[in-house]
Amino acid sequence: MSQSPNEPPMLGLGTWQNTDPEACANAVATALELGYRHIDTAQAYDNEEHVGDGLAQADIPRDDIFLATKVWIDQLAPDDVLSSTEESLDELGVDYVDLLYVHWPAGDYDAAETLAAFERLRDEGKIDHIGISNFEPDQVTEAIEVTDAPIFANQIECHPFLPQTELRDHCAANDIEVVAYSPLARGEVFDSPEIQAVAEKHDASEAQVSLAWLREKGVTAIPKATSETHIRDNWASRSVELDADDVARIDAIDERKRLVDPDFAPW
Repeated sequence: MSQSPNEPPMLGLGTWQNTDPEACANAVATALELGYRHIDTAQAYDNEEHVGDGLAQADIPRDDIFLATKVWIDQLAPDDVLSSTEESLDELGVDYVDLLYVHWPAGDYDAAETLAAFERLRDEGKIDHIGISNFEPDQVTEAIEVTDAPIFANQIECHPFLPQTELRDHCAANDIEVVAYSPLARGEVFDSPEIQAVAEKHDASEAQVSLAWLREKGVTAIPKATSETHIRDNWASRSVELDADDVARIDAIDERKRLVDPDFAPW
């Protein structure tokens, strides 16, 4: 069994849409060399091989890295979970991942059967933790009920325009980590007057403020970044300390938008 961090570092690197082989590998290596220790990918991103190249480029011990990937909806039948995860491990060039997510409760997903295959992978040491993604409270409860192993994390869209308060509370009540994708609302946080004001107060970027706000909520954020400039800017969010007034100002944003909304979503 691995010796990687048991908890995901609260700031990670997302790799969605980063399919250029060199750019993806360089982003992963750059992030790791700057200090990131949480890397997130997925079968559907079509870049696990490039992420693996970045892991290999960086002079960071594998066991110091919290690595996560996700099983796509057409691979969620039990045998497909097992075979596709083996392929993911091969692509990534690793013996295990720290966290394996059900990408969506859709397609071939059957709670009991799919999660039983995840448990088998965990028992075999090929994954450390079982994760779910895009699960609403009812799907979270069902997942908990049908598996003996703990559900470690729920990765969801979460940002100041979609705070997901009810879902975060449900996960917290069940000791499930919340991991935020699209934590910068795909760049829309840069246009928010409230976030702009807090950023000016702290001499920080809007991205840094949004990431700091998520951290205040106890949420792990995995912003996608390709350029070294953005990777560095996001990393610097760790030193931005918001006060209660800052958090309240962002909480008071009444605009609500969901940016990821496929036809097969559970909501």
